[in-house]
Amino acid sequence: MNGIGFHSHDHKSCIFEAVKAAEEQCCRQGLQLTPVRKRSLEILLEEHRAMRAYDLLDRLAKDGFGSQPPVAYRALEFLTNNGFVHKIEKLNAFIACTHRESGHMPVFLICSQCERVSEIVLPEAEEIWSGVETTSGFSITTALLEIEGVCAACKVNTDK
Repeated sequence: MNGIGFHSHDHKSCIFEAVKAAEEQCCRQGLQLTPVRKRSLEILLEEHRAMRAYDLLDRLAKDGFGSQPPVAYRALEFLTNNGFVHKIEKLNAFIACTHRESGHMPVFLICSQCERVSEIVLPEAEEIWSGVETTSGFSITTALLEIEGVCAACKVNTDK
């Protein structure tokens, strides 16, 4: 359940493991993790915050991947469609998935002050989605919950 975006961790290892897992998944599924897709994922992992497509495009352009919007949008579409990235609707931005198990339905904690986003998976939420399906007959393909508040670091800064 721990939200990695709000806690200290081995950041280099975090990025390495997530990219390695993406490469392995692409290999298993016959997908191509092109250089621009891989770099887009790395940038989102480096930030541990939601990024808008144009912010990602700026970073990609600085890395020599071109400055036309389709560069970022195509990479984000691939990464989102394959579960490597999630779209945060409230911010109209994207964040790297920090939970590698497939089929999870994430809960996003969004700090209204620093805009860091942390992805958590709550077993209770999974039970709620399952209950919705059982009682309504509605088959959920995607569900996410976005919760806005103040992270501990920002709370400490405002309490001073």
